[in-house]
Amino acid sequence: MNYKSYSLITLSVCATMAANAQDTSTSSNTQEIEHVIVTGSRMQESIDEVPASVSIINNQTIAQDMLTSAELQTMLAIHVPGMAAANTGTNTNSGQTLRGRNALIMIDGVPQSTPLRNGKLGIRSLDPSVIERIEVIKGATSIYGNGAAGGIVNYITKNANSEKALSGRVGISSNFSAVKFEDSVGRRLDVAIDGTLGKFDYVLSLVSDESGVIRDSEGDALGLTYGLSDFKSDNLFTKFNYYVDDSRSFQFSYNYFEGQQNTDYIAVESNVNAGIKSHAIKNVNNIEVPGDPQGPRGSHNAKLQYRDMEIFTNTDFTADAYWQKIENVFFYSTKFKDESAGLVGGQSMITSEKTGLRLNFNSVFDFDNVETTLIYGVDVLNDKTAQPLVDGRMWTPEMDMDNIAGYLQTKVIFDENWVVKAGVRRESIEIGVNDFNTLMICKTGKACTVPVSVSGGTLEYDATTYNIGLRYSNHEIFSPFISYSEGFDIANVGSLLRNAQFTELNKIDTEASIVKNSEIGFSSVYENIRFETAAFYSTNNYGGNMAEDPLTGTYRLERAPQKIWGYEAAIDVTFTDVLDAGLSYSWLEGKNKENDTYLDGGSISPPKITAYINYQASENLRLAMNYTGIQSRNRFVATNGKYSGRKAPVSSYNVINASGSYTINDAIKLSAGIENLFNSDYYSHIAQSHTFSGWNVKGKGRTVNLGLTYNF
Repeated sequence: MNYKSYSLITLSVCATMAANAQDTSTSSNTQEIEHVIVTGSRMQESIDEVPASVSIINNQTIAQDMLTSAELQTMLAIHVPGMAAANTGTNTNSGQTLRGRNALIMIDGVPQSTPLRNGKLGIRSLDPSVIERIEVIKGATSIYGNGAAGGIVNYITKNANSEKALSGRVGISSNFSAVKFEDSVGRRLDVAIDGTLGKFDYVLSLVSDESGVIRDSEGDALGLTYGLSDFKSDNLFTKFNYYVDDSRSFQFSYNYFEGQQNTDYIAVESNVNAGIKSHAIKNVNNIEVPGDPQGPRGSHNAKLQYRDMEIFTNTDFTADAYWQKIENVFFYSTKFKDESAGLVGGQSMITSEKTGLRLNFNSVFDFDNVETTLIYGVDVLNDKTAQPLVDGRMWTPEMDMDNIAGYLQTKVIFDENWVVKAGVRRESIEIGVNDFNTLMICKTGKACTVPVSVSGGTLEYDATTYNIGLRYSNHEIFSPFISYSEGFDIANVGSLLRNAQFTELNKIDTEASIVKNSEIGFSSVYENIRFETAAFYSTNNYGGNMAEDPLTGTYRLERAPQKIWGYEAAIDVTFTDVLDAGLSYSWLEGKNKENDTYLDGGSISPPKITAYINYQASENLRLAMNYTGIQSRNRFVATNGKYSGRKAPVSSYNVINASGSYTINDAIKLSAGIENLFNSDYYSHIAQSHTFSGWNVKGKGRTVNLGLTYNF
C-alpha cells in the first residue's frame, strides 16, 4: 500500500484531536426528519444548511409507491430530479445515471456498486420495505471516495419504532397484467417485527416476492434480457441496537437479498434498427434454453457499528466495520462461443467481496459565536472483484484492491446565517492483478477478437480531491448556495482489462479520473410552497463511455475528457391539510471534449418531467397519483440507415401511475395500485437509445397490484 502524501490530513486530524476546546451545548435538532440528512457529510444536519442539491424520499412516499410497484429504480426516477428514468420490468439500472454519471449506491453507508467492474445492478440490492428513507446527494463528492462521480444514493434502513417488546406487520399482495391476465399473476409476502427490551431493540424482516409474466401494453411478455418476468426474490433484514448508556451504543445489521429468473418463456430478440420489439413467448415446444437463471445469486451486507457521542470533549465518534459480498449472473450469450472447447456460448457474472473499516470523528466548537464543525477520519477498504463466466472461463480477471483514504471536512456557521463547508480527501489505491489471458469474443457478423496474454502486476492510483460551498439561510424565501466539489473515479478498470490490447499490465493508463462539479442554486419557502432549483457544470479528465469497435462489435472504455451541464427545478405545494402536489423538471447535456461530439444514451438521458398529487380523501382513504414524462433527444446520425451503440434517437412518452389505500381499523389496511394507468404504449429512453439485441423491450402495460396489511 502506498501511504505517501498523508501529512496534511494526519497533522490536521492530530491537531484537532489534541485541541483543548471550550465546552459548548449543542442545541437539539427540532427539524422534521424529512429535513435532516446524514449522507452528505457523515453527520446529522439540516438540509437547509447543505450547499448542494439533495433529494430525500421519506418512508411515507416509499410506502405509497410500493402500492404500485416495488422497483426501486422507478421510485428514484419519479422523485429525484436529475435521475434518469428507469427501464420498467428489468433488473438493471444501465442507462439510469445521476446527472449523466454513475452514482455510488449504498446501504447505510456500505457500498453496493462495483466500480472496478460496473455491472450497473446496484440500485436493486435490497427490498424497499426495509428502507426508512433514501438520501440522494447530487454531483461529485469527495466524502466517500471511488465510484461517486455522479453522486450518492444511500438507502437508510429502518430502526425499531415501537417501545413494546413485540410489534409488527404482515402484508400480502398480488399483481397482474390488466391487459392480458394469462400467466401474469404474482404474489408477495412481507413479514416484519420490531421491539424494545430495556437497553436493546431490534428489527427483523422477511420478504418473498415472486412476479408472474410481465406484459406490455399489447399483452406481449417483456423480453428476458435483465427481465423480471417470473422473477423470485427473497430478502432477509435484521438490525440490533444495544445502548450502553445515553452516549454509547453498538449496532449490528445484516441484509441478504437474492433474485432469480426461472421462466418457461423464451426470448424473441430483435433490435432498434430492425424496428421490431424484443419480447418473449411461451415455450410450448419445450425448447431447451441454455444458461443459468439471471439475477443476484446472493447479496450479503453485514455491518457492526460502535458510536460514542462524547468520546472526548465535544466530539462524536463512529466506527463502522462492514462486509459485503455479491454474485450477479447476467444473460446467456453466444458471443462467448469457443468451438475448440465445444462451447456454443456462455454466461458471465460479476463477483465482488468488500471488507472495510470507517473511523469518523465529528467535533463541534464555538469561537466567538462562530459554530465550527470538523469531520475527519480514515476509510480502509479491500475489494476483490472479477467477472468470470459461469462455466469457469475468466472474462475479467480478479482485481484485488486495497484503498486507504484520509479526509477532513469543515463546516462553519457565522452570523447564524452563513454556512461555509470545505474539505479535502486523499486517496491511495493499489490494485493487484495476476497474469491472465483475455477471452475470445465472437459476435455474429463480426470478426472474433484475438486473445492476448497479459503479465500481471500492480496498478497504483493516488489523488487528492477538494470541495467548498457557501449557503445563505437568513431568509426562507430566498436561500441561495454555490459550491465546487471534486470526486475520484477509477473508470471501470475491469473493462480496460477484459479488452486488453497490451501484454503488460504496467502499460495501462493508471491516471485517476477527477470529476469536477460546479453548482449554483437556491431554495425558497413561502407559506405553503417550497421551490428549489440548481444549475450545474461537470467535467472530468478521463471519461467512462464505452465506444464500439466496428470490426469486432466489442466495447472499449473511452478515456477522453468530458463535460456535462444542466439544470433542475422542483416545486411542492401543500394546498390543504389533505391535499399536496409537486412538479419537477430536469435537463442535461454532455459532450466529449476531445472531438466535440455529444455523449450517448448510456450517459445522457432526455429531459424529464415528473409530477405527483396526494389526497387524503377521508380519515381512512388516501389516494395518490404520479406522472413521468420523457421528452425526445436526437443527437446522432445513422450510418447506412442504421444506428450503433447507444446512439439511436429517443421519442417522447408519458406514464401515469395511481394508488390508494383504505384503513379499515388500527390493524387492517387494504390497498390498490395501477402502474401505467392509461396503458401507454412506449419504449423507455434506454430501450430506444440502445441498439443491442434484446434491449428494445417495451415498458410495462397496465398492471394492477392489490394488497392487504395486518399490523399488530
